[in-house]
Amino acid sequence: MSTPPVPSVLFVCVHNAGRSQMAAAFLTHLGGDRVQVRSAGSAPADTVNQAVVEAMAEVGIDISAETPKVLTTEAVQSSDVVITMGCGDACPYFPGKRYLDWQLEDPAGQGVAAVRPIRDEIEQRIRGLLVELGIEPAA
Repeated sequence: MSTPPVPSVLFVCVHNAGRSQMAAAFLTHLGGDRVQVRSAGSAPADTVNQAVVEAMAEVGIDISAETPKVLTTEAVQSSDVVITMGCGDACPYFPGKRYLDWQLEDPAGQGVAAVRPIRDEIEQRIRGLLVELGIEPAA
C-alpha cells in the first residue's frame, strides 16, 4: 500500500515578514510532517517583524530564527496550494494550482497588541485549511 502524497502549501505576502510567516509557522506546528510548508515574499524584508515574533511566542511557536525569502517561480510550481496575502499581481499564476487569497490586515509597523487578532485569525484559517486537506490538526 502506498502512502498518499504530502500536500504542499506556499504562503505569499509582500515582505514575507508577518502574515505569511505566521501562516507557515501555524501550518508547520499543526500539520507536522503531513504537509510541506513554504513561505515567500514578492519584495522580502530584511528580517521578520519583531511584533510578529513576539505574538507567535505567546502561543508557544518560536519563529525568531526565520528569515524572509524571495518568491520564486519554482516555489509556486512545486506547491499544490498557493495562498496570497496582499501581494496582488506579483504572484505568478500556473494553471492547475489551487489559489486562495486571504484578506488579512498587514501587521507591518504595528505593535504586538495589534498583531494578536491577525495571528488568531490566521490560526483559524490554518485549522480550516487542514480540514480541507484532510489532515487532523495536532493538539
